[in-house]
Amino acid sequence: MSGTRPAQTVVTSASDLAAASKCEFAFLRKLDAKLGRAAAVPEKADAMLERTARLGDEHEARVLERYRMAGGVVEIARPERMSRASIEIVVADTVRAFAAGADTVFQATFFDETAPGVAFIGFADFIVRRPDGSYLVQDTKLARSARVTALLQLAAYAEQLDRIGVRTAETVQLLLGDGTVSEHRLADIRPVYRKRRERLLRIIGERVAETAPILWGDARYTVCGRCDTCDAEVQARRDVLLVAGLRVSQRARLAEAGIFTIDQLAASVDPVAGAAGLPAVVVDGIGESTLAGLRTQARLQVRAVADEPPPVELCNPAALAVLPAPDAGDIFFDFEGDPLYTEGAAESWGLDYLFGLVEVDGTFRAFWAHTWAEERQALRDFLDYLGARRARYPNLHVYHYAPYERTHLLSIAARHGVGEDEVDALLQQNVLVDLFPLVKKAMRVGSRSYSIKKLEPLYMGADLRVGEVTNAADSITEYAAARDLDLLGQVDEGERMLRSIADYNRYDCVSTLRLRDWLLARAAERGIPVGAVAPEKTVGELEPSPLRGELLAVAGEALDPHRSADRTAAAFAAAALDYHRREQKSFWWGHYARLAQPIEAWEDTRDVLRVERARVERDWYREGRQRTDRRELRLWGRLAPGSSIKPGDQAGPFLLYEYPGPFLDPRLEPGSRTARTVTVLEVADDDSILVRETVPKDTEPWSQKPSALAPAAPPAAGQQKPAIEEWAQNIVDARPGWPEEPMVDILRRVPPRTRSGLLAPVAAAAGVAAGVASGVTAGATAGVTPGVTAGRERIDAVTASLLDLDSSYLAVQGPPGTGKSYLGAHVITTLVRRHGWKIGVVAQSHAVVETLLAAIVKAGLDPALVGKVPRAGSVPSSADSDSDSDADAPARFTELAKDGQLMFALDHAATGFVVGGTAWDFSNPARVPRQSLDLLVVDEAGQFSLASTIAASVGARNLLLLGDPQQLPQVSQGTHPEPIDQSALGWVSAGHDVLPAGLGYFLAESRRMHPAVTEPVSRLSYEGELRSHPDAATRLLEGVAPGLHVVPVTHVGNSVQSPEEAAVVVSLVRSLLVSSVPESSVLVSPGLGRRWTDPTEGRREDPLTEADVIVVTPYNAQLNTVREALAAAGFPRVRVGTVDKFQGQEAAIAIVTLAASSAEDVPRGLSFLIMKNRLNVAISRAKWAAYLVHSPALTEFLPVTPAAVAELSAFITLVESADAVPVPIPPSMP
Repeated sequence: MSGTRPAQTVVTSASDLAAASKCEFAFLRKLDAKLGRAAAVPEKADAMLERTARLGDEHEARVLERYRMAGGVVEIARPERMSRASIEIVVADTVRAFAAGADTVFQATFFDETAPGVAFIGFADFIVRRPDGSYLVQDTKLARSARVTALLQLAAYAEQLDRIGVRTAETVQLLLGDGTVSEHRLADIRPVYRKRRERLLRIIGERVAETAPILWGDARYTVCGRCDTCDAEVQARRDVLLVAGLRVSQRARLAEAGIFTIDQLAASVDPVAGAAGLPAVVVDGIGESTLAGLRTQARLQVRAVADEPPPVELCNPAALAVLPAPDAGDIFFDFEGDPLYTEGAAESWGLDYLFGLVEVDGTFRAFWAHTWAEERQALRDFLDYLGARRARYPNLHVYHYAPYERTHLLSIAARHGVGEDEVDALLQQNVLVDLFPLVKKAMRVGSRSYSIKKLEPLYMGADLRVGEVTNAADSITEYAAARDLDLLGQVDEGERMLRSIADYNRYDCVSTLRLRDWLLARAAERGIPVGAVAPEKTVGELEPSPLRGELLAVAGEALDPHRSADRTAAAFAAAALDYHRREQKSFWWGHYARLAQPIEAWEDTRDVLRVERARVERDWYREGRQRTDRRELRLWGRLAPGSSIKPGDQAGPFLLYEYPGPFLDPRLEPGSRTARTVTVLEVADDDSILVRETVPKDTEPWSQKPSALAPAAPPAAGQQKPAIEEWAQNIVDARPGWPEEPMVDILRRVPPRTRSGLLAPVAAAAGVAAGVASGVTAGATAGVTPGVTAGRERIDAVTASLLDLDSSYLAVQGPPGTGKSYLGAHVITTLVRRHGWKIGVVAQSHAVVETLLAAIVKAGLDPALVGKVPRAGSVPSSADSDSDSDADAPARFTELAKDGQLMFALDHAATGFVVGGTAWDFSNPARVPRQSLDLLVVDEAGQFSLASTIAASVGARNLLLLGDPQQLPQVSQGTHPEPIDQSALGWVSAGHDVLPAGLGYFLAESRRMHPAVTEPVSRLSYEGELRSHPDAATRLLEGVAPGLHVVPVTHVGNSVQSPEEAAVVVSLVRSLLVSSVPESSVLVSPGLGRRWTDPTEGRREDPLTEADVIVVTPYNAQLNTVREALAAAGFPRVRVGTVDKFQGQEAAIAIVTLAASSAEDVPRGLSFLIMKNRLNVAISRAKWAAYLVHSPALTEFLPVTPAAVAELSAFITLVESADAVPVPIPPSMP
């Protein structure tokens, strides 16, 4: 805020947007001070901020001098004083400069009073005229990368240009301190800017209209709970936010239960005590075990005395046995890192700029890194130092606090491809010792936090930290300022600041040493022996490839944003060699972390179920000749977002038991959870999971219940790694050239190589493959008008181009409803029937492969020529893909015997054939000999990794990538030096939403979605290129407008389930299916729904039924909430599912419910919820209309990276472009 003017006009600037976004309470408290309603909040003098501002002015002056030398600069003087008259003079000068067509305007001044009671003032650094007459907004920033606050500033100035009638360019630019230019689309910033601006105006307007200062707890405004202003209130009010580990969302739940203070929480009664006659407290939305832990923590903190060490309870002293015996070589390690560091146009973020350590004698060593190249060298130097020290002290350990050091050593090594084996060895041999989970398991501390800084009063005594840098955030800020000084040649001052950071880091290391010693003393007091030798951990059996070095020599420097396509291809090939090894390692290191870390640290990991209730369905038993006892458990609990747990015949996920556990596992260190693989028997409609577990050898059955279900280990790689090595060897052998083969072309992103040098144009290809669809009408496929041949010209074009391929690839992108599977099936049928081709079909899952094989049979190919070894119990289904195949029971192909692919191929070599399988099949030469296929079709290639595509490709001469990278991406567990885990189709598309011309074909017509649905989907995910087929406009639903409708539902504190949104979903379903039935009616009679006409399915004014409505949600918890609400309202047959499970399904109406109340409530971050791919899949299920049920507070958020701003802007644009539909919730609804 720049201040206030007479008549209570509040003058704001662009910086106020960021301030209010961080904490509205703190911002409004400051406003109250400006308005004279409250004492001013003391502001600490910030010498660093002053230095940074001065350096920024110098950077701006240098840029101005360059513009002056070019000529044509109009410089607007700053107002002499902040009076209306002075401001109006410079604003008029600004308007005249633009009216005169100035080449460059420096310090353009804007003053906007269009909002009642609130004015905006801004001074733009540079606004430059483009050749087309538009003006480009530029701002100088000393930083080396774009910051979100700077982007908001640019958007604010662009808005002011619009207001005064000056045409703005489509982009804006930041002129960074290192000389680079960061350019951004205004469309990626404006929606977020406008939301923040609207919110700012609203909250200022509300405060100005009132007379009293803002009160703590005012539900209208957000609190961060962390800033100095909030912290003062939290302490003064003894707010529950004082409790260590308590989230802001849990605070809202406790408030609903009447608990506002730490004292009230500490005094609350748990259900066990309640059984003894005391009034028990149950809090909706917080599990019993979680609430019990918070209650215990509150009670301990209430006992704390100011200025004294916090009270400590050793609740599990036996856990201290995990401490190693002290060694003279021990070191105590701590990273300092900047998560927002990036270089150039690279998509990677983060730099660990200081590797600091202290030896037992107090010697401090620092390994600095100011660039990614230096980070790589710092890692190398650190590992060399550690290796030499271990040679001298073989029993040393590296102590650290919290998992950052372990995870970042792994990620840095993987990112740079340096020292991976050495880091693995450190973890396997238990050299790294994390004291944080040990503290959490062994004791409770009556402190507001379990950060090492809050524990220091227990053991640092008179050495408690003081200085310029006292926390990690200070370190990052100070580091950025130090680097800015260095950039401007002020090396001495920069070095002084780096020394201050090093002092802070050294203190952290010393603190870790003192904590270790304090824990040893506690163990000695309790007679707990330490120093047990922990067994080595195993992380898989795959060895690194010796070819990697040869390929890296071609690739050159990793993370170089200017690397050539050929060098990039070589780097990808090197990364592919160890893809499966890295995937396995990542899983196992995560698994061991889950056994040791507090469950709160990993409960949001995909495929984790935090068990809240378990019931024995069948107690320990044996059947027939079984030699081990087994039991069946049904588990309920909180399933992490994005999870996909399915029944299987083989051992799958791990069942975890809290320490000490019901059985011993000699492979684990003391204090760890025990884990046992189990078989998933059923995932029930209520989202409970039925598992079967067995007793380990020499162990008695137990009655203990598990605490969590954790992810299964990745399957063995089979022949995929040898296949990738063979492929890579061909690249090495062909140097300095490149082998002519499809995956090399894909990695190099070169157009498909054809004998003619061209791809067949769609219209001209007709008739090339005579009889492509002879006698086959589009009526064979759901969603296509009977009697009209579907896409004959495009089928012919794809067929002709495939026939013309010369050991290369062809890509076909098929958005939802565009007939991708239909086209693929008919192309394959033609190639086999007319040309005798031998074709393979591969995909991520058996179900996807079998669906396409069934479509091929329906397209007219003899089932005897279509074969696959079936997966046990598999049934062809479209549930795993966005298939456009027939909705009827799929036609069957020939089921082959185990390993029967080779014999099938030999039997049909003369006629051609189609064989289906997975990457395990096509990489195995005993099943599919190398280069024996004319074509390998990769179905759902937008979800099939590059590494898997390489492994499968060795069996064929040509590849067809068939899919859509705008659908949900494949989930990868590993960290890789190159994005070899991304999809093949996504990579070749080069970041474009639509496949670039010349690489293949984009199927631009959707037969599923009405034009009003297609339009927002096309704008969101397909650059506006997707349109509807005319048939899609022939449908009609009585009384409902087609298109996307948003349904805002206000709620607070919901994370993965929202009863409020579930109630609205029921209202929507009722309005569609029982429009003539009174709201109080629960029993629903068929035939009362709105009239639905769909000529493509032969339906004429049929009543809409439950089968015509689909409900999609990102979360399993919301799935259950909605399903239960629908069943209670009489709609049990409405399909409800998560986004990943409903890929490929469709209905007249799709209802999407997002469940989370705000960005802060979303587990795994807002990006998971509003990801374009996820929204695309959800909305595009609809034929006629889609309803997006969401909390409006989801858009009231300011992300921290430019990419996240663009993502949120896309979501805001989607919401604002749709019709808002208020849906009343009837009183009779549950």
